[in-house]
Amino acid sequence: MSSQKKAPIIIGVTGGSGSGKTTVSQAIAQKFANHSVMLLPQDAYYKRQDVPFEQRQQTNYDHPDAFDTDLLIEQASMLKHHQAIEQPVYDYKIHNRTNEIQHVEPQDVIILEGILVLADARLRDLMDIKVYVDTDDDIRLLRRMHRDMESRGRTFDDVVGQYLKTVKPMFHEFIEPTKRYADLIVPEGGNNRVAIDLLVTKIQSILNAE
Repeated sequence: MSSQKKAPIIIGVTGGSGSGKTTVSQAIAQKFANHSVMLLPQDAYYKRQDVPFEQRQQTNYDHPDAFDTDLLIEQASMLKHHQAIEQPVYDYKIHNRTNEIQHVEPQDVIILEGILVLADARLRDLMDIKVYVDTDDDIRLLRRMHRDMESRGRTFDDVVGQYLKTVKPMFHEFIEPTKRYADLIVPEGGNNRVAIDLLVTKIQSILNAE
């Protein structure tokens, strides 16, 4: 019997902004409270922007170019190979990466969550399970408005303007097409307990496999 340590399981969870992918990710994590589990948010890997705040407000944060995908792939691969990482820290209120870093140790289950985690083949190749959370556009907009106005200091006009200018068109151009790579499509996000239970069962079977 090999004594080599088993690689962590990486689960990619994606969907449009406000789809409920974070709720799904947290629901999975809660089911494995007795295991070592972590959330790896793609949002932490937004590129640093050394430009004035007003200019950062105009950035298209839903385009693949907004992310430092190479760093995300490098650090996800390190975690998969049992290596700790120094994860960037992003601040939504200033629209920029901070000077802080977060030391993160590898865990048995790694949930990689973000709007474009299925968009790059190199990232998909690291995943054991790929999940797309599919939620109606109107519901996603309402959730985004509530979140951004309550916790990210945005105004109503800011949220609606950004949604119409970048969020919605980028969703249809870059995010929705990644649905074809998913192993499981979860309608209505965190409210779909059946889909979450199926995911948990599959993850458990991988953890139990020799």
